[in-house]
Amino acid sequence: MLERIKILIPAIILKFNIIFCQFSSVDITVDDRLLRSNEKRELMNIKSDIKRFFLSTPWDENYMDLSIDLYIQLVYEGVTQKGNETIYNCQALFSNGRDVRYFDKSFQFYYNSGNSLYHDLVLFEPLTGLLAFYAHLMIAGEIDTYEFKGGNESFELARDIALRGSSSDYKKGWGKRISLVDDVNRNAGLRKARLAWYLALDLFESGDLDSMIEELDTMLDGIEQSYIDVGRDSHTQYFLKTQSNKIAETFSLLGQDELLKDMKEIDPDRREVYQSALDTISE
Repeated sequence: MLERIKILIPAIILKFNIIFCQFSSVDITVDDRLLRSNEKRELMNIKSDIKRFFLSTPWDENYMDLSIDLYIQLVYEGVTQKGNETIYNCQALFSNGRDVRYFDKSFQFYYNSGNSLYHDLVLFEPLTGLLAFYAHLMIAGEIDTYEFKGGNESFELARDIALRGSSSDYKKGWGKRISLVDDVNRNAGLRKARLAWYLALDLFESGDLDSMIEELDTMLDGIEQSYIDVGRDSHTQYFLKTQSNKIAETFSLLGQDELLKDMKEIDPDRREVYQSALDTISE
């Protein structure tokens, strides 16, 4: 399998204090309707603090130019008291706006508006731990579109955070997050399919259609492998849901009716999309 072109920033550049970040933008929406007025005031700066946390942290020294657009939705469900601390209960959604999305049904954290958010590799804190966990998951998914299983290191970093969270005083939900990173990491078929798909799009731009079709075949193989290995995994289904129209359009432009027929069988939930593209070819 080919690899997408990537730019590696030499470590020496860092000596000049030039910070390259993996996240190019962070869009945060908040639903705080269940909070009291004083609780909302305490959280007044959290959106800017979270945004700064993602944008200012150099997450991976080998991939300094990923330019990931990150979308976060926070839904507050209320607060509880734990000693002298106010604990916020929340749901969250993290997405790259394309084909990767993670929904966290329940997490707890405390927040002091006067303190900057900082990712400590030793001391576990529930809020920065959760944000760093999903940062590494998003980065792993992005690196995977440049080389096969290139995101392994980031997956391991996310898993390490989850393990520390599961043994902390704020362990709620961390067992499920360990399972999440393990499930995504072991879905080699989806990881293979995503890399092949983005390689194919790059090859289309460069006009190498023969190599592109080879990668599209590899993408179908990856999806089939995912079904064999892990069944109808939700992450594979989300990839297909978000990319099916583009896949159908691309196959139609290339006149690949056999690949479209294969997609109808592989992705029956969107059979009409591929059939429509087939009809376009036959017109």
